[in-house]
Amino acid sequence: KQLEEEQLKTLKKPLKNVAQATEILNLCAEKMIEQEAFTEPLCELIKLFGLPFQKKKSSDEVNYSVEVSQSIAQLGYLMRVPSSQVKIQICKSIVSFYNMELPGKLLSGCQPTSVNYKIQMAEEGGLAEALVLSLTLVENQLIEKLWVLKALQHLSTSGISCRQMVKAQAASRLCLYLNGADPSGQLVFRSSDILWSLLENASKEEVVNQLSSLECVHALKEAFVDLVTRGFRHCDHQLRNDLLVIATLLAENPAVPMIESGFAKLLIVLATFTEVKLPNPLVKGFKLTYSDEDFEMKKLLFNIIGILSKDPSAAQLLSENHVMPALLYYVKLNHQKPGFPDWSAAQYEELQLHAIAVLASVAPVLVDKYLSCQANTLLLVFLEWCVGPDPFFGRGHSFHGTGGRGNKLAQMRYSLRVLRSVVALYDDAVSINLCDQGAISQLLDILKYAADKSKEKEGTVLLEIQADILFILSVLCENDVLRKLKEKNLCNIILGILVEFSDNPKTILHMSIWRGKRDQTAANLLIQLWRQEELDLGVRRDQYGRIVDTKRPIVTSFQKLQKAIPVPASCPSFAIMEVSESIRAKIYSLFCKLGFENLPGLSAKDFVTLAIIQRYIDFKVGEVWSEICAEIKEEFRPVTSDERALKVISEISENTGRMVVALQTEVLEKQHHHIIQEEQKVYKKIQAAQIQRELQKKSWEDFLTRTSNYEALKKAKILQETLIDASRSKAKIENGPDHSTDIPGLHKTKDMEGHICECKTKWAGTIINK
Repeated sequence: KQLEEEQLKTLKKPLKNVAQATEILNLCAEKMIEQEAFTEPLCELIKLFGLPFQKKKSSDEVNYSVEVSQSIAQLGYLMRVPSSQVKIQICKSIVSFYNMELPGKLLSGCQPTSVNYKIQMAEEGGLAEALVLSLTLVENQLIEKLWVLKALQHLSTSGISCRQMVKAQAASRLCLYLNGADPSGQLVFRSSDILWSLLENASKEEVVNQLSSLECVHALKEAFVDLVTRGFRHCDHQLRNDLLVIATLLAENPAVPMIESGFAKLLIVLATFTEVKLPNPLVKGFKLTYSDEDFEMKKLLFNIIGILSKDPSAAQLLSENHVMPALLYYVKLNHQKPGFPDWSAAQYEELQLHAIAVLASVAPVLVDKYLSCQANTLLLVFLEWCVGPDPFFGRGHSFHGTGGRGNKLAQMRYSLRVLRSVVALYDDAVSINLCDQGAISQLLDILKYAADKSKEKEGTVLLEIQADILFILSVLCENDVLRKLKEKNLCNIILGILVEFSDNPKTILHMSIWRGKRDQTAANLLIQLWRQEELDLGVRRDQYGRIVDTKRPIVTSFQKLQKAIPVPASCPSFAIMEVSESIRAKIYSLFCKLGFENLPGLSAKDFVTLAIIQRYIDFKVGEVWSEICAEIKEEFRPVTSDERALKVISEISENTGRMVVALQTEVLEKQHHHIIQEEQKVYKKIQAAQIQRELQKKSWEDFLTRTSNYEALKKAKILQETLIDASRSKAKIENGPDHSTDIPGLHKTKDMEGHICECKTKWAGTIINK
């Protein structure tokens, strides 16, 4: 007893005596193995470690950090002591680390350490790792195991401790404890809470890898099933959803055996049994209520279906368990709320949007099911409701409801996303099915609807809707000319959208670097559209594309047939009305953003047309003044000053036309001059090549003559000597030495030539004699 009091007195001293206290702990632990009487003193000593530490100096925390961290780590190693009382007391002391109350009494001259000091020392000493390893010592001891889990639960609030726990394979160990016998339910609660902390504070990938074994997935599945079928309390439902989130994270990893364990099938059946209403033993006895927890579970189950759809091996499972009709169950008008009368309108809308969003992931995987369920028909009818006058106003509370408050844009957005996902497969069956139901005309109407809405208020949702429609239409019409009957109207709509997009500087950059077939640039494409539009409108141009009528350069054939009809000032004239839906006006607007200079990929003919486009607004102003003059002359005779002013305005417009014609002519002349220069260069190359060939031919003929005719060779030699003599200087250098120009041995060539000729003569004579 006296020894015990001495030990307690030592422990109550400041930090510098912690190392000595640890020695006493170890000594007591060794003695306890031999004598159980040391159990109580050992527990009292361990209990003191749970009390706040004290220090004399502020620097003591740093100076004694090594000794303190080692002492706290020793608590984890003392879990090997074969005593339930000691193990529980160690866990209680660790839990007390997180009690932030200041000590009531202090030793003389001491002050308490910082509130997080012992937690930091536990992190430095690796207490969490030691405690995880001690779980094997309490596997069959429920009370001790729960206390260890409680201590780990507190330690898992630290990222450092979580990483130490993961290092000790804590995730797999804890998962295998989920189904242990525990009437209180604390085992699964504390284990799942620690798993959550590990996923949040440590490496999620490493935790998932530890949970990816078949044994762990089975354990997680059994714990989940038990909570689904037997859990009735609010906390049970929350815990069930927590396990479902962990299962979601596991499903994101294709290596996790979700299908092999049967967990995937269970989750799919739970997600769809409310909609398909088919009996299934997996969900026998389970009834979905309309509580917030069950609503949350429904959304989590839909989310898992979307994740599983990314795994090709899960396609058959999704098909067999009626996922497609279950998701299409929500593609209905919102005011109907089929099968869910007790859920609020906001809840049903959130669930509906979530289901349609998941359908966009599932539909490409189950195309046959998609078509057999007439999904295209349901979606087109639903889209018709989206643009209809039905007074429905979306709540826009959920993630999927973004941008849909007070309208049906969220429903339209996700429905079009589904159509885009299946159309992107380039499956003829899908395309034919859509076109047979008039999808092209309906989508064009929706596109116009979205474009009109964008004028009222711009937003990313409307932008996505228009982009998806354009993609769907491009795929449907890509290889079928008959589906392009409204090509011009579609072109006009696309140009209008581009004009709106062009307010963003990034759009102009994308248009500048865009290249089509045969490296066609955006500027060249727009100019081609301009020429085609003028051809359709009957605008007069000569064979080179120049202006013919300088007074009215851009007037259409229809305008020429119209008589001047005076209209009120509030009514726009035809020249002004033509601008609102004119392709030419949209092309001019785009060129105002792109610029009219330094445009790549343009020919001379394109520059001729570009000169007209650049002056479009001036010509349009002149056209309006021409209408004003015609209307005035119909009812009035202008005074001299007004008539003079109108004449000047008319001349200005005509002069602009002449100036553009002059510019066009200059461009054509430059092109003609350039063509002539290029032709001359080509001709000179051809001429030089011909001369070179003739010289080569003559040189070859001379060579043949010299080598086959001795007389010709002698003449060539004489000519050579003559040229050599002619090239020599006639005047001798005064007092200079004479140098011979003859090279010794050159006469041998002449002798050799004579010898060759003699041999040829003899050889020829021999042949004749024979």
